[in-house]
Amino acid sequence: MAQLSITFLGTGGSWPSVERNVSATAIKRNHEILLFDCGEGTQRQIQRSNISYMRISKIFISHYHGDHFLGLAGLIQTMQLNDRKAPLYVYGPKGLNELVGRFLSLGYFKPAYEIIVTEVAGGDELHFDGYRILASHVLHNVPSLAYALVENERPGRFNKQRALELGVPEGPLFRKLQEGKTVTLKDGRSVEPSEVLGPARKGRKVTVSGDTVPCREIVELARESTVFVCDATFTDDLKERANEYGHCTAGQAAEIAKEAACERLFMIHISPRYKGNEAHEKEAREIFPKSDAPQDLEEFEVSYGE
Repeated sequence: MAQLSITFLGTGGSWPSVERNVSATAIKRNHEILLFDCGEGTQRQIQRSNISYMRISKIFISHYHGDHFLGLAGLIQTMQLNDRKAPLYVYGPKGLNELVGRFLSLGYFKPAYEIIVTEVAGGDELHFDGYRILASHVLHNVPSLAYALVENERPGRFNKQRALELGVPEGPLFRKLQEGKTVTLKDGRSVEPSEVLGPARKGRKVTVSGDTVPCREIVELARESTVFVCDATFTDDLKERANEYGHCTAGQAAEIAKEAACERLFMIHISPRYKGNEAHEKEAREIFPKSDAPQDLEEFEVSYGE
């Protein structure tokens, strides 16, 4: 089973504050790290965390407001200064090629490692080893994407008793069957995985909203997420202002999580006006009990849902 965890590198919005840095969420899957947004100061946050920026293989930018991408230039250069050799893949909405090209021409800098830029649009699916990334347009005041990491299905539960009845000895052949491989017994009989495995089980799903107002697109993308990371810039007393600027409130984030049948909600992009997380959590938990507003550098291990 793959290890999957989230590190909240920046949980604030608009500009860095003493309490929170701006948007950046790292998802670690086994030895690979995927970074969703890269606001100003993200490389500093990474250095304070338990993850390594040299393990970041892919960066997904939601949109081109500064608090979501201004840290990209510094992070790219820092990787160079630490002798990065592996390619870096950067994904984002239309305009990413031009933006990264400008970053790579700032000052006397030329990367010695390959940077591969891919512009994506809502409805795109990107397939990787063991998972895929779904992109969806959401409603902000500039073109903006949300992303979902969806793991491949897992084999069904292994029926040990049935395997023994079929003559499969305990040991390496059990593991092969659990991996979905056909095994051959000493008497020449073959045992298929379908004979000893239950129905395939869903992998985990982590959805990151970027900046958005409540909309059908984010509900559908977040549908049945194990973890939903959502913009919750203000509390409901400032709902009109939040929506005017293209953001959700804590209550609205909770409503989305509830409608989408998510298992867990984490609220980020918190306005600098809030010094703690109590107001957001109180408001959201009245609608969706499993709601949290994490602090910077908090980590969360994503377990398999039921």
